[in-house]
Amino acid sequence: MALVDLQHVPVRVAPGRRLTQLFAGLALYGASMALQIEAVLGLAPWDVLHEALNKVTGLSFGTITAITGVIVMLCWIPLRQRPGVGTIANIVLISVSVDVTLFLLPTPESLSARIAFLSAGIVLNGLATAAYIGARLGPGPRDGLMTGISARFGLSIRWVRTGIEVAVLATGWLLGGTVGIGTALYAVAIGPLAQLLLPLVSWKQD
Repeated sequence: MALVDLQHVPVRVAPGRRLTQLFAGLALYGASMALQIEAVLGLAPWDVLHEALNKVTGLSFGTITAITGVIVMLCWIPLRQRPGVGTIANIVLISVSVDVTLFLLPTPESLSARIAFLSAGIVLNGLATAAYIGARLGPGPRDGLMTGISARFGLSIRWVRTGIEVAVLATGWLLGGTVGIGTALYAVAIGPLAQLLLPLVSWKQD
C-alpha cells in the first residue's frame, strides 16, 4: 500500500473541506467510543483508564476524556510539541460526542446486541481515526505525546505507543476499568483498519 502524506498543513489551506472532515471524524470517534462502552465487553486502553476515573470521580465519561486530554497535552511542553486546531478540537468534540451518544443510546441487554455494538464501535473508530488524522490539522493529545516522545528520545513509534498503552491499560485496570475481549479485538483491529481507510479519506494537496 502506498504511503499517505500526513504532514501537518496550515488550516488556511482548504479550510472548508478539511475542518468539516476533522469535526465529523472527531464526532464519530466519540460516538464509536460510546458504542464500545455500552457493549461492556472491554474497552480501548485509554478508555479503560477513562472509565476507571469516571467511576472513581463520578464525572461524566466525556468530562474525564477532556481533562485527561488537557493533562496529556501539558506533557507536550518539555517535548517541544505544538498543538494545532485538530488538537484542541480533539479535546472538545470527542468529549461532547461521547456524552451525547451515551445519553441517546439504548443499553443493549442481549449478548448479540452487545457484540454488534462492539463490532460497530471498533469499525467506526477506525474510520473516525483515519478521518481526523487524514484532515492533517494536528494530532490529538495522546498521538502527540507518542510522536513527541519518539522524536525527543529517538525511540521507535511502535515501542513508544506500546509502552504508553500498556501503562495506561494497567493503570485503568487496577482502578476498575473494563478489560475484556473487546480490548484485545480493538488492539488487533484498529491499526489495520486505520491503515486501510487512510488513503480513502486523507486530504491531498493538488
